[in-house]
This record gives sequence, C-alpha cells and structure tokens, in this order.
Amino acid sequence: MVVKSQSIDLLKEEKEIYQFLYACYEQYCRTKIAKIASFSQPLNDIDPLAAFQCLLRDDRQHFYWEHPKTREAVFGHGAVKLLEIDSSDSSSSGDRFVRTRNFMQDCLKQIVYPQSSTQSEANPYFFSSFTFFPTSKSIAYPFPVATIFLPQFQVISKNNRCFFVANIAINKTLNIKLAVEEITRTLEKICQFRLNILSSNPQAQTYFNLRENTRKEDNFKIAVKSALQSIQKQQLSKIVLAHPLDLISPVPFRIIESLQNLRQNYPNCYLFAIGNDRGHRFIGASPERAIGLQNQQLITDALAGSAPRGKTPREDTQLAQQLLKSEKDKREHQAVSEFILQCLQGLGLQVRRSPLQVLQLDNIQHLHVQISARVPENLHPLDIVAKLHPTPAVAGVPTQIACDRIRRYENFDRALYAAPLGWVDTRGNSEFIVGIRSAAIVGDRARLYAGAGIVAGSDPERELAEVRLKLQAMRRALI
Repeated sequence: MVVKSQSIDLLKEEKEIYQFLYACYEQYCRTKIAKIASFSQPLNDIDPLAAFQCLLRDDRQHFYWEHPKTREAVFGHGAVKLLEIDSSDSSSSGDRFVRTRNFMQDCLKQIVYPQSSTQSEANPYFFSSFTFFPTSKSIAYPFPVATIFLPQFQVISKNNRCFFVANIAINKTLNIKLAVEEITRTLEKICQFRLNILSSNPQAQTYFNLRENTRKEDNFKIAVKSALQSIQKQQLSKIVLAHPLDLISPVPFRIIESLQNLRQNYPNCYLFAIGNDRGHRFIGASPERAIGLQNQQLITDALAGSAPRGKTPREDTQLAQQLLKSEKDKREHQAVSEFILQCLQGLGLQVRRSPLQVLQLDNIQHLHVQISARVPENLHPLDIVAKLHPTPAVAGVPTQIACDRIRRYENFDRALYAAPLGWVDTRGNSEFIVGIRSAAIVGDRARLYAGAGIVAGSDPERELAEVRLKLQAMRRALI
C-alpha cells in the first residue's frame, strides 16, 4: 500500500515527514486499522558501527550485523513491533519458527511507504534470534527461545550506499509532532557522530576467571569420554559438545570496542551484537553462515573439522594439507554437508556444492564447502532456517539423539550459542549466521562459548585444546 507524498528528505524537509504521517493517521482514523509508516533517507558514507555506538542504549532492543570483507552492515534500534516467544509458549522447535514467520507476514501487511519510495536497498528489516533449544533450562535466562522485531530506526550499508530507515506505528497514540522531532533529532545525531573508540590493547586487559572454570574443563573431558563410549556403541556417529568460560572484568565490558577488535581481527567472519531492553547482550564473530538469500539465490556453508594456523607460511600450508587429508575431519565434515544437502533437497531445491577447501581464519582453519540453490518465491527464509537448524556442525548425527545427549552432558544452558541469528527484509532477502565464537555479556560479567565435534578417534585432551583455541578469539576481543 502507498500513501501519496512528495520526495522526502528527513533532515531538511520536516514538513514532508509531517504530511506523510498525517496522511497515514487520517487513514487510520477512517478505517481504525493500525499501520506502520516506513520511509528512508540516503546518508553520506558513515561507519555503521559509529551509528550503532551513537544510538546504543541498554533499555532498547537492538541488533547489529556486519560482514567486514564485503563491507555490508545493518543494525536496528528500538522495536516498533516485537514478538518474544517464551519456552513455555513453544511446543516444538518448528512451532517457534512458524509463529515468527507468521508475525513477520502480518507486519508486512501493515507497512505503508511514501509514493516516492524507490530504493530497493532501503526497505525495512526484521531482526530475529532463536535459542539453540526450543526450551530453556533456566527460567531466568534473558533471551526468549524466539525473538523477532521491526526496529524503530535502522541503518543499512550495502553496495557502497548507506540509508537511514524510520518505522513509525500509526495508531491512536501517535503524536505526529513528537515523532517528527525524534526522527530528525536521531538522524542529525547519526550524521554528526564519529566512531569514538579509545585506543586500547586487548592483550593487556585483565580478567578474573571464575573458580569454577577449571571444574568445567574437567566436566568437558568427562563429557567427551562419555560421548566416545556412545559412538563406540554406535548410538551416534558425531556429537558437538560446547564449553563455557566465565569471566569477570574490573569494569563493565565495552561492546563497541569489542566489535571493533573483532572487525579488525576477523574480517572474514560475520560480526553480530544482540541486545534486549534490560542490558543483556550476545556478541561474536561467527565464521559460519546458516543461510544467505539474495534475489531468490540461496547460499549456505558446510563448516566442520579444524586445525590451528601455522607460525610460518610453510607450517600453515602443511597444517592445511593435513586437515584436507584427515579422515577424522573429513568424516566430520561430510556429516554436515550431507545433512544440509538432504534438508535442501527435502524442500524441493536443486542444489550445487563447491569442492572441499580450507577456510582460514585468524587463529584457526576449517574444512569448508559452499552450497547454493535457487529458491522459489513461496519458500520463506525462516522455513529454510527451521529445516536446517541444528546442523551436525553444532549438534551431531543423528540430530535428535545428539541433542538429547547434549542436554545430558552439558550442565549449562546454550541459550543463543550455536543458534540461528539474523535478519529478513521486506523483499525476502535474508542473512542468518550460526552464533558460534560468541559471548553473553551483562555489565562486567561475560560467558564465552566454544565447541568441538566429537567423532570416532577424538581425544578429550585435544578437543579441549581446540575449544581453548576457539575461546581465545573472543577473549582477546573483549574490552
């Protein structure tokens, strides 16, 4: 639906914003049907992280997503429309994905645009996160099993262009004058703000490990041994076991600085920062894309098997070649790629896959295959996410048995760790990543997560060493 309006410059033409909102409000008064007015403003080249820092507040929903290598970023601030599904409200994993999709589709029917709105890159985004399991061990955990929201404000940086988007609820409580003032004030603030990060050396930061961390490492090794016994009995062929590291900082953790460190150190990874309206955050730099969907073209990653980086180019190449020849790691990776292929084929898609290769990150390298397919318009991105989660890369084979054992062996709540986090825009384009190499943060407390795939031939000490290596990525980044 389109409401007639002249071309809108949010910063210079407050009158036009007012007229557009007033036209929407008049229509609401006639029909009593609530709407969401959405309009955009091109921005000069700004740093999306600076805009995020400019608006970041503990009492607002927010979601930041960036891929430094492709120079794409998007973030949403505040919630015009919000759905949170608690553990008690979700009867199954599939139910929460269906309800989230339906919520988004209902919201889409309410969005109205100015007649002059033509920028395809500047359409509204829905931001969504899911916990690993559809139910939670901890009633008090701050993130629901599913969250989706349409932000009040968002900034999009894509294809060397940048846009500001405002979404305003049109209902009986709307104060048009205050809404226009908030929009222009926010936009002026973003345009004038510059990234303000104090120079710091993350290596020099001092954190206090909680005493229970050593006990948790012992629990991890015990869990690996138990898993190997189940594998030997052929009850399952693979299981991914996670390990948390709890830290206390002398001062509250600084989210923007940590994201800047992750951006600089892991340009091939997907940066993310999710926050609720109570000061809890979940941040990280994930190497694993769950799905990328652009103009009906789907790309997903099969990532499993790992080795450290070498200290010299020669050693680095040797380790990569050993990884490519490792039967254990290839078995682990094949379980992931075959699972993804079967899931996508089960959705009726014709899939293609790249040759097996090594993806090299700052401190680790993985076996990697990229899988792609053409997606029909009637297949929603969240239906694909629901089908794929959890893959053997973060759960195991068979999936249900592995998930049952994970709950038995891990005496902590995975929450958002290794779960799908991402966005869907109003045109059906989407990006979801898997929330690994991550940390849950509130104030001066942080819980870091990492995991390892356990298959026949795994060694508890080596798996713990791999997990420690993965944990260092987040530990070094935290400020």
